[in-house]
Amino acid sequence: MIIETNKFNGTNYYDWMRNLRIILDFENQGYVLDKPLPTALLEGSSPEERITFEKWLENNYKVRSLILASMTNNIQKQYERLDGVHSIMLHMKEVYAVFDRHIRYAAIKAFFGTKMAEGSSIQSHGVKMLSLVEKLEDLKVGLNNDTYIDVILQSLSPPYDPFIINYNINGLEKSIHELINMLIQYEATTHKSVPAVLVGEASTSKAKGKRAGRWKRKKGKGKAAAATTSAEGAPAAPIGKGKGKGKVGGSQRSKANDVCMHCQGKGHWKREIPVVELTSAITCRCWKEAEG
Repeated sequence: MIIETNKFNGTNYYDWMRNLRIILDFENQGYVLDKPLPTALLEGSSPEERITFEKWLENNYKVRSLILASMTNNIQKQYERLDGVHSIMLHMKEVYAVFDRHIRYAAIKAFFGTKMAEGSSIQSHGVKMLSLVEKLEDLKVGLNNDTYIDVILQSLSPPYDPFIINYNINGLEKSIHELINMLIQYEATTHKSVPAVLVGEASTSKAKGKRAGRWKRKKGKGKAAAATTSAEGAPAAPIGKGKGKGKVGGSQRSKANDVCMHCQGKGHWKREIPVVELTSAITCRCWKEAEG
């Protein structure tokens, strides 16, 4: 139960009062907090008045028991002698509802200074602003609904500028709860269409970039492989379809400075040596000269 977990301890008057009113409003018993208990029925009272009086006594008894049960033991003993709920509330307000200036200043500063972070949820921001409004109401600051609405609209991030313009042009007058619900619907509508397009465009561009990068790397790798193979003396494979026949890599090259991969000599290639088993006594250059 709310009251059981938030007992009044002398320092949490406003939070405790808010929870107490939530419960009593649900039970239609909140009126006993604000109006004094009737002392007795007048002579000649009608049956309806008698029923109302008896109902008031019954609700006063129930609410008094709830209030006492929601206090710490030390504070509870201070109010056991009082019968009327209204009398208890007046005394508690005089003792514990201290309107320190710094508390009022901090609450006003928090409300007027809160700004919505761009990209954050309007629902969480709306709940935060609503809680600040309720705190100002508890402190009896005295701001009207129009002022609350203006401050909430000013706290929104730039993507909500079209909503603000439309709200002001049409002269809408909504409660704070209605405004927050409208903002939630606006967020759901705008975020449903725009981001989908942006994500699609970014994904397509990225995919094209990757494909182009892979093709270029393969193309460069093929050229490097052809050059390496030729340098080692192995037949270079043709790359793609060339215009001329018999060309290696599309161009002729001189072997004057090439090194034989077998004997480390210059001026010839390993593939020019006949494929036979060479002995350690026969060198690559000598065999080439004999063959020539």
